[in-house]
Amino acid sequence: MTGPNILLTRIDNRLIHGQVGVTWVNHLGANLVVVANDKAAGDEVQQSLMDMVLPDVIQARYFSLQKTIDVIHKASPKQKIFLVVKDVHDALSLKEGGVPLEQINVGNMHYEEGKKQISSTVSVDEADISAFKKLEQLGVSMDLRGVPNEKGQNIMDLL
Repeated sequence: MTGPNILLTRIDNRLIHGQVGVTWVNHLGANLVVVANDKAAGDEVQQSLMDMVLPDVIQARYFSLQKTIDVIHKASPKQKIFLVVKDVHDALSLKEGGVPLEQINVGNMHYEEGKKQISSTVSVDEADISAFKKLEQLGVSMDLRGVPNEKGQNIMDLL
């Protein structure tokens, strides 16, 4: 059996918003957005707000990290999955849990105290850098890009 049809995984601390819900979904040809995040999985208000951004023909699922690990391999090949996670640590948890992440788009990681800004939309601390390095060691390619028509930058070159 082949693995799940994951078109792309995106790190975006905003999860689903206009850029993700319209631009990326259309570019990828996705018909399912899976948000893998423990907090969002239990927040129906946040889910409703994110659902409003998606076109009616696009389905969304909100799973905890563990549920994503447990069910992603049961996805139908017809499901063209755009996987969205909140941060690099969620992405690493999925990869280490057996989710076949091959390519990650790094979109937004907001600045907060103790982080250094490496692009206009991405700020990292030592724990983030360590997680990115682990993902690279696990064979995941990662590019920093806000929208599909931007030229991507290898995140490792910026760390």
